[in-house]
Amino acid sequence: MDGSLALYGGSFNPIHIGHLIVARAVGEHLQISRLILIPCATPPHKRIDQLADAAERLEMVRQAVADEPLFEVSDIELNRRGPSYTLLTVEAFRESIGPDTPLYWIIGADTLPELHTWYRVEELVEACSMITVARPGYAEPDLAPLSKLLTSAQIQRLRDNILTTPWIDVSATDIRKRLREGRSIRYLVPDEVHSYIDTNGLYRKP
Repeated sequence: MDGSLALYGGSFNPIHIGHLIVARAVGEHLQISRLILIPCATPPHKRIDQLADAAERLEMVRQAVADEPLFEVSDIELNRRGPSYTLLTVEAFRESIGPDTPLYWIIGADTLPELHTWYRVEELVEACSMITVARPGYAEPDLAPLSKLLTSAQIQRLRDNILTTPWIDVSATDIRKRLREGRSIRYLVPDEVHSYIDTNGLYRKP
């Protein structure tokens, strides 16, 4: 390992086994030293009324990875006002680790077609290496909308950094739906997260 750093941002609403399995797969593939999970406070592309409190989501992530030496958790986006723009987070970590340390940002395959809507994406793809995690058999989407913002070389780097990871058909949306319907989420989230959700009565209201 070379001191490289991967950042994995998301709403984690809640964090589940799919997030963790994908994160480990990326860590092993890139042979990184540290992987930091970053719950966002105000995601620019999601409805806030569907989110659990940011502090609760942060605590669930902390409990989920408490015994994992590869994983760390950062509250950087919870401590910053305004939308949780990825570029600002990447810039903060880049400043702390210096210009020469490899820095990665992990996104899901469903996010890649939306990348042209991200804040200052042309700067973001230069500030870090964007790693797209995809299921086996994933069909690359049309990246033509990015051609108005990125160079052909930048788009090619995005294509080259699509990483096939295990197919884990678990979603936070389905977990929240199961909870509203009174169904079990055992085995879908870490036991610590399951206990936290039960203790605090999260995601029960429609």
